[in-house]
Amino acid sequence: MNKISKHTALEHYKWGNNCDGWNFVDEPSLSVKQELMPANTFEQLHFHKHSQQFFFILKGEASFELEGETVQLKEGDGIHIKAGMKHRIKNPSNHDLEFILCSQPSTLNDRFNCELI
Repeated sequence: MNKISKHTALEHYKWGNNCDGWNFVDEPSLSVKQELMPANTFEQLHFHKHSQQFFFILKGEASFELEGETVQLKEGDGIHIKAGMKHRIKNPSNHDLEFILCSQPSTLNDRFNCELI
């Protein structure tokens, strides 16, 4: 078994508006990532038909839009998002937001963006 960290991740990637991600586990049945969102960034509202997700906040505060409601999370908080639920994460603060994201099964080819209003 090998120890995993941002420095030994399977892959580093960029997403959204200058956000960073590190793949720790990347298998069809399970995906585990650490992601960093700079201040005042957000992702597009979307859903997954098959994948459930769990977000755990490591640093900072997150605002989740989840089925039209807003949920605030701070360091040490987590949220379980079931398959089919429309959601997005936002970092409306002036500080970086870091979190762990687990998806089961992987979200590969299972992300459906909602139309922008």
